[in-house]
Formats: sequence, C-alpha cells, structure tokens
Amino acid sequence: MIPLSCLAPEAPAVPPASLDIGIGGMTCASCVARVEKALLKVPGVNSAGVNLATESARVLVSADGPTEARLRRAIRDAGYEPRAADTVMQSPPATAWAGFAPVGIGMALSLPLVLPMLLGALPEALLNQVGMHQMLPAWLQCLLATPVQFVLGARFYRAGWHALRAGSGNMDLLVAIGTSAGWALSMWLWLSAPEGAMVHLYFESSAVVVTLVLLGKWLETRAKQQTTAAIRALHGLRPAVAHLLGRDGELDVPIEEVLVGDRLAIKPGERVPADGVLLDGQTEVDESMLTGEPLPVTKTAGAKLTGGSINGDGRIELRVTAVGQETVLSRIIRLVENAQAAKAPVQRLVDRVSSVFVPVVIVLAAITLSAWWLTGHPFEQALIHAVAVLVIACPCALGLATPAAIMAGTGVAAKYGILIKDAQALELAHRVDIIAFDKTGTLTVGQPRLLGIYVKPDALIAAAQPPDPKLLQIASAIQNGSEHPLAAAVMVAARAAGLSITTASQVSAVPGRGTLGTVADQAYKVGSLHWMVSLGLDLGPWLPLSTKLQEQGATVSALVSESASGLELCALLSFGDEPKPGAKEALAALRQRGIRTVMISGDNQGAANVMALRLGLRPDKGEVMANVLPGEKADRVQALKAGGHTVAMIGDGINDAPALAAADVGMAMGNGTDVAMHAAGITLMRGDPALVAAALAISDRTVRKIRQNLFWAFVYNVAGIPLAALGFLNPVLAGAAMAMSSVSVMSNALLLKRWKP
Repeated sequence: MIPLSCLAPEAPAVPPASLDIGIGGMTCASCVARVEKALLKVPGVNSAGVNLATESARVLVSADGPTEARLRRAIRDAGYEPRAADTVMQSPPATAWAGFAPVGIGMALSLPLVLPMLLGALPEALLNQVGMHQMLPAWLQCLLATPVQFVLGARFYRAGWHALRAGSGNMDLLVAIGTSAGWALSMWLWLSAPEGAMVHLYFESSAVVVTLVLLGKWLETRAKQQTTAAIRALHGLRPAVAHLLGRDGELDVPIEEVLVGDRLAIKPGERVPADGVLLDGQTEVDESMLTGEPLPVTKTAGAKLTGGSINGDGRIELRVTAVGQETVLSRIIRLVENAQAAKAPVQRLVDRVSSVFVPVVIVLAAITLSAWWLTGHPFEQALIHAVAVLVIACPCALGLATPAAIMAGTGVAAKYGILIKDAQALELAHRVDIIAFDKTGTLTVGQPRLLGIYVKPDALIAAAQPPDPKLLQIASAIQNGSEHPLAAAVMVAARAAGLSITTASQVSAVPGRGTLGTVADQAYKVGSLHWMVSLGLDLGPWLPLSTKLQEQGATVSALVSESASGLELCALLSFGDEPKPGAKEALAALRQRGIRTVMISGDNQGAANVMALRLGLRPDKGEVMANVLPGEKADRVQALKAGGHTVAMIGDGINDAPALAAADVGMAMGNGTDVAMHAAGITLMRGDPALVAAALAISDRTVRKIRQNLFWAFVYNVAGIPLAALGFLNPVLAGAAMAMSSVSVMSNALLLKRWKP
C-alpha cells in the first residue's frame, strides 16, 4: 500500500523573506555589531545586516521564521528602539537647528568652567583688572558640571548600561566611564581637601567632553540627513492626488485608489501620478529626476509615461498601466534603498575590528592608569590620562566610514540616471578592465528596419523591390507577438504596407534562432541562416546573395516552408540597424581609460564587423564576437574573465540576463527588460552608453572616499590612543578629536554630492 504522503504533491520551496526594521539609539560600530548579534540569535534568521548611516536593519528570515514583532523585541532587548524602516528615508528634513537645545545648554553651562583656563593665557595685569585670576569656587563648578554630566549625559548611561547587560561595549559606555571618572575624581579632591585649600578640579573636563560628544552627534545627524536627501527626493516625486476621469466627469482621488486601466487627466506642470500610456494630447515631459536627462522629452499619443515625471504645458490624458510597487519609480526607490542598506565587502573587516574594539580600549585605559600610578605619578594625573584614552577611542567614525560614502555615492548616481543595485557592484566597478557590450539595443538603436525581401537568388541588392505582400503577411503572422527586434521590424513593415495582421497557429519561438508556425495549413519557419543551415537547408544559389548582404552590414534572416521533402527557401529578409547617438564616442572614452571593449552579437561575422567599424571597434584585434547564441554569452564572459580580469557586461534583453549575472559587474540599459535589470548590479536609466564610463567614475570616486574615511577613522584611534596614554592629550582635547572624527568622515562622504558625470 502506497502511503498517502507519497501521493501528495511536494510543496514548492518558499523563498526566504526580507524584512527592514528601523533602529534608534545606535551610536557607533559596536552598536551595529551588537544589534546584528541579537538578531542572529533569533531562531529562523538566516542573516542580518545593520547600517549605522540609515539606522536600519535588513533581516533575511526563513519561510517559517520569526515575525517582525519578534525581531523588534530582540532589538529592544538589546537596548535599542525598533521603529518604522523608512523613518530616516521618508522623514522630511529637519530645520537647521533642530535638536541643538541639549548642545546649547551644555555649552552655556560648560563655558564658565573653561573660561578661566582660556583667560589664563592673558597677561597677569590684565587678569587682575578684569578680576579673573583664579578658578571658580568648587561648589559653583560642581553646580555647573553636575547637570551636564547626569542630565544631558543621561543618554550615555542608559546606552552604556544596555551594552553592559548584553555583555558588550559601545561608544556610550566609554564616554560614560570616562566622564564619570573625571567627575568623581573632582568630587573626591574637593571633599577630601583641607578647609580653605585651593585644589585643581576636573569638572570642566567631564562637562566639556559630554558637550563636545553631543555636538559631534548633532553635526553627524545633520550630515546623515544630507546623505538621505536623494532617496527623500525620490519619495517626494509621488503626487498625493490623481484626477480620475469617470462617468461622472473628473474626480480627484488619493493616489492609493488609482487602479490599472483607469483614465487620468494631467494638467500642465503636474507630476504624472502613475505609469501609463498617453491617450489624448501632446506635451513635453521632464524626466530628469528619473533618468538624469536634462532636456524635456516630447510625448504624443501612444507614448509611455512614467510616474513622477513632470508634465509640460499641455493637458493630457493617460491610461494607467502600473500602480503602487509595480511602477518604475517604486522600482527605482527599491533599487536605491537596497544599495544604501547593503554592506560593501570592505565593511566586513570593519565589523570584525569594531566587535573587539571597546573591550581592548578599556584594557588599554586600565594599563594607562596602572602605568602612570605605579611609576610614582599622582593618582589623579594617572586617572585623567586613562580618561583621555577612553574618550578619544570611540569607534563612531569606523561605523560611518563605509555606509556614509555608499549612501552619498548611490544617491548622486541616481540623480544622473545610474541606479546602483548593490554595494558589491559599486565596489568592483572601478576595477573593471574589460567591458563586453551586447550589440542590439545597447550599442545600436535596437529598432532595425526591414530593408527588403528577396524572392530570387539572383536579385540585385540595389534593386530590391518593395516587400512581397503575400510573403510579408506570412512572416508577420508567424512573428506576431514576438518581442525580438527583428520581429518588430517585420510588424512595422506589414502595418506600413496596409496589411491586416493575423496570427499563425502552432506558433513556437526558439530563443536566439527564430520562430515557427502554421499559416493556411502550411508550416513555415522564420529565423537566422545559421539556424536554417543547422536544420538541413541548402542555401545553394542563394549563398552569393546572402554573403553580399552580410558584407554590407545587413542582418539576414530566411523565410522557409516545411514539407515532407524538407525545407524550401521562400525568401531572404535583410534588416539594418543604426548605432546609438554617442555610442562611438562612449567606446573611445572607455579605451582612453585603458579599458578593453568587446562587442558580442548574434549576427553573422560580416554584419557584426560592419557595425563594429561604424562604432570604432577593431575586429582585427578581437573586439568583435559574432554568431554568439544567447546561451553562449555567459560562456564568452567567463572566458574574458580568465587571467584575473574584471569584466563588466552591458546588455538590455532577456537573453542577456545570464551574461549579466556571470560578469563581475552587470549593467542593464534602463530601456531594456525587467529581467535584465534584475540580473544586473547597475541599471543605466537612459540607456546611454556614455553612462557606462560615468558609472565606473562614480564607483572609483566612492571607493576612494571609503578608503579615505577608513584611513582617517583608524588614524584618529591609532595616533590618538598612544598620545592620550602618554599624557599629550587631556580629556577635553580627546573629546574634541573624537567628536570631529565622525564629523570629518561624514563631511568627506558628502563631497560626493558635488560629482557630475
């Protein structure tokens, strides 16, 4: 007897789900490591990546994994505040001085404490005149410093305590320990001093350090808002209301209620509310925020409109084809958000360093305290040096170095129509030394024209007659519905000839080869000569004509009938395409950068060579690969990678997807298919070959910023800790250096916003 379980169909595997959660309260790279550790402990979590710059986590969970509520609880138990994932991205930019109040109060209370020290550099006679020749009374110093330490600095105690409970450390713990030690030492010196004695206290050190750290975090927050400006601008492209045209006339409805198929009116100057097709009217549309194209694009009836673009001076009507998460704008936002949430490979090293950083610093501070004290120095001097070590060694800059640069780089790239899907592609692109281009639709316009149909093998090429209506109708019937550019050229020619378009029966497409179908009970095939020859067709007297057409750069297909006796050639179809404007100059610019360029084409060698010469490529130097089937493109890319080369593949079609995935860096043309864009790490929204060099340039600039940031982040600590331990830095200077390390990293990353292609 067969068990019932064997009869039941096997359930399809459910892919893991990705959850995004916002996180409040993180201050440094150690916080990132702690949150990731807490999330990974939750059963069912496959991976977790936390981004300090976006203050968010991306968690990959299994099909039967934990709910978002369980993950939020894990974040809260780790001592941080879970919140909506898009809080940072979608929140409107705050006013210039938002959040400055604690910093201002800290400055007001700390200034009287440090003012006598600053005035100490003035001549004694001048000090006697202004009556500022000594420090403030101890009780007044305590009165000023204590609110700064325990009220304004309460956040450091809370976060530091959570870190201790979790068995780890962070920036807040270092600041809390260091400033508390300075405040406690001052209290002990004051209370234990003989009555009337003037002792040097360190209240100003603890108060100023807390104030400087708060100032640094405030400046850092302002900088973060600038790095997220690009994604906020994309969110702002969505209009709130659409003008719906229905039976009752024009009605304003929320954009969330718009459905596919609705007819919408768009007034001059308004944003297009959703993707659609222009039905009525003519206008110019500004698509610069989506494609980077600065000039308005003319749109007439039948043209595609993209949600978020700006209508010109004409009232138009459109039919909605996509809404919500399926619109081009939503996909762009997801691409940018994914890139900004991802971690670059170099960040893994930073994460390993930061995971042990705080415990090591605490040990170094303890060694500093012991070394100074045991060598005969006063305990208070030893403690102050240890406090300086604790304060300067905060890993804030380490945690911000990479994500801040990635956010700024991907944001400015999106502004110019370069969508970077993942951080790995961004990090690798600057190392590319070979670029392989698909021909049709990438280097050429991708809209070939049917040049002629040759029904006699001895026909003169120059005397090609207008397409035979009967044969053209058969070819169009077989290729009706195909997305191949050559099939589209046949359909255009059939419509131009005024033919009624029918559809053949038993139609079947053979990817990369052609299409077969039955018309009036007769089986036909339309496809490449290579395919027909492989099926047994003898070109015979047609060979000179096909060779001559190919030598002149035409792409040649054959229309054959099929019977019991075999294949019979009915006609040759010749097609021509044009190079994209600027493609030749784009390839020349890449060669000037020392990059080898290669064109991969399914055309015959003659046609491919002719187009390559028009593009400035050199067939004699191996820069043309012809007769390449779609399934072979990935193999050609793998061959180019041999020898340690870093290869980029540029394509736009479904058949380019395997090659895009096989390349080190895949770039998809935005005018291509969704499959190609999904397989590629970078999407060029304008479909302009010139953007390839721009993508490499922004990659190079961003990677340089990452390296600069990591260099300075490490230098602050590598140089600062020994200086503090040896007594060359007091806690105030250490606090200033620590605060400025984060600010300098963010400011350096923001310089990327000035980049232009």
